Amino acid sequence: MTKAAVGAVVVLALAVLYWWLSQSGALETLGDERALQDQVRRFGFWGPLAIIVMIAGAIILSPIPSGPIALVAGAVYGPILGTIYVVAGAEAGAIVAFSIARIFGYEAMRHWSRVEPLLDLLRKDRSQNWLMAIVFASRLVPFISFDAISYAAGLTPLAFWRFAVATLVGVVPISFLLTYFGKEFITADPTRMMIIAVAVGGITLLPIALKLLWERYRDG
Repeated sequence: MTKAAVGAVVVLALAVLYWWLSQSGALETLGDERALQDQVRRFGFWGPLAIIVMIAGAIILSPIPSGPIALVAGAVYGPILGTIYVVAGAEAGAIVAFSIARIFGYEAMRHWSRVEPLLDLLRKDRSQNWLMAIVFASRLVPFISFDAISYAAGLTPLAFWRFAVATLVGVVPISFLLTYFGKEFITADPTRMMIIAVAVGGITLLPIALKLLWERYRDG
């Protein structure tokens, strides 16, 4: 069986899994923070593993939101343990998504004559550093799709270890902030939730903004 055929089977399997989750009502629970919190508590000893698996699954099955799961992790286990579980799940899910795109998408793109020059350019060390920086920066912003970046990165020549490191380092701050504000999010009204979300995005972007301002001042 060719890689293209295997890739089609993988995509079909993910689509069927998403359909089953939708029909079973699991997706509705994943989108309801309070219901999800109760469910995680009922898992007892297996609760942390459930958080890790749900976060990873939400990234691999892109339409599933991972934010509510991270909030529940913080509400149930606190910011420290919650962050550990969320980071573990996010890293695992990102690696699987990256690998799917790399194995079944990138190899196909290499056969396109118009794309090959761009891929050659992206293989250079400078381009690798930029790609790594883009992945890292995207992990700091809660409004950029974590899932889409993971799949998109797999379609580039970005080295696996660079992707894994950039994702791990970048996902820790936002995971901590989401788990820290977990209870606040779950109990807050929508307006207050939006204010906190904007604050989280601003805090995570602040280091990058300061670095850009410093470089502009130094060059200028």
